[in-house]
Formats: sequence, C-alpha cells, structure tokens
Amino acid sequence: MPDTGSDPVALWQKMIGEMEKGLTAFANQAASSPEFSNATNQKANQASATAAGAQNQFGDFMEKYLLNMNLPSRAQMADMAERLRNVETQLKEIKAILQQMNAGVSPSGFAGAPRPPRTRRPAPPSGPPSREQE
Repeated sequence: MPDTGSDPVALWQKMIGEMEKGLTAFANQAASSPEFSNATNQKANQASATAAGAQNQFGDFMEKYLLNMNLPSRAQMADMAERLRNVETQLKEIKAILQQMNAGVSPSGFAGAPRPPRTRRPAPPSGPPSREQE
C-alpha cells in the first residue's frame, strides 16, 4: 500500500478538499450577512428596472417599425377589436328590433291589415255568343 504522505495526488486532493471547505464556509457566512442580502436585493431591483426600460424601448421601436411598414400596432389592433365588438353589438340590437317589427308580417311579405276578399269576376270572353249563353 502506498504511503499517502508522500503521494502527490493524495496531497493535491486533500488540499483541494480543504480549499472547498473554506470557500463554502466563507460563502455561507457572506450570504447570511445583512449587507450581502441588501446588495443582492439592490442589484436585483436594478436588473428589473433595466429590463423594464429595455422592454419599453423595444416596444417603442416595434411601434415605429410597424408604422413605417404601414402595419397596425398591437394597441391599434386591440382598439379595432373593441370597436368591432361594439358594432356587432349594435347590429344584434338592430336585428332584434327588426325581428320584433316583422313579427306580424303576412306570408306575402307585407305587414298591415288583412286584404279584402276578391269578389269581382272576370269579364266573359268576347266573340259570338255560344248556345249556352242564349
């Protein structure tokens, strides 16, 4: 069995293990300090603000791009959809009113009072009188 005191690989592994333990202890101690949490929160807030600013800039850029391409933006499409919904609602109301008005319509398509009966007879055909008419 080799002697671990003179084995360079074993010494290297032991040294790396001790360094890892020390680094872990230092990181745990630093993470538990209030200064570290304040700094972390501050950096996170800055990152959020930066991301929000970048998103706003990108939105402005896209709106200008779409305007130059003669295409509607998302806001314009949402406005159009809302206006279309309003028009459809009004059409449904108009259709309901027309159906109520046409509820009394006769089969011929004309509304109003019933037509009088036809009592008038057509004129007899002209020509020589037949024997039955004499």
